Amino acid sequence: MGLCSCTEQHDGRRVVLTGGPGAGKSAVLELARLFFCDHVRRLPEAAGIVFGGNFPRNGRVDIRRAGQRAIYHVQRELEATVLVENAATVVCDRGTLDGAVYWLGEGSLWEEVGSTREEELARYYAVIHLRTPAASDYNHDNPLRIESHDEAQQIDQRIKEVWAGHPRYVEVPATEDFLAKAAHALAHLRDFMPECCRVRNEARLRSLAVFQ
Repeated sequence: MGLCSCTEQHDGRRVVLTGGPGAGKSAVLELARLFFCDHVRRLPEAAGIVFGGNFPRNGRVDIRRAGQRAIYHVQRELEATVLVENAATVVCDRGTLDGAVYWLGEGSLWEEVGSTREEELARYYAVIHLRTPAASDYNHDNPLRIESHDEAQQIDQRIKEVWAGHPRYVEVPATEDFLAKAAHALAHLRDFMPECCRVRNEARLRSLAVFQ
């Protein structure tokens, strides 16, 4: 992450980086750390914090519902931590709406946490959806990734549906060359930044060969 001389007061606009399992969110977030200035803050995935901390995870509906409630509240608190740091752009590894994709049983996640889908959509300035790759490029290395490729594709489609209607929703299709996919995602992220940071980060992105 590079230093930035900008002293303007920023509004901390939240940009969601989402996608089905294996879409490459972690790699894109790492590239964002390397190529964008320090006014671009990255948040970890709430589900990784919850399940990586050994929260119960099995097929029981009541356990799965409890997990999604926990993820929702962790996500909201993660987003709150950057409000006092003058971040220009807060890149969220998934957003609160992703939890609705995994919700089971009667009612909705929003009823359980005292919110609405419309309220959650309005929290985010933009949404960048990385599409899950083909079976030949699906990565099984992440120990927290338990989904088969078919399951990952189904989740990816539900993610598209749950974010439908957001005014700044963009898709980044899967490509054989992951660097090209990552470059497209970073270009969208740059475009969603305030003008001051967009100009300063343009030169950094140009150092990636794929932007030439």
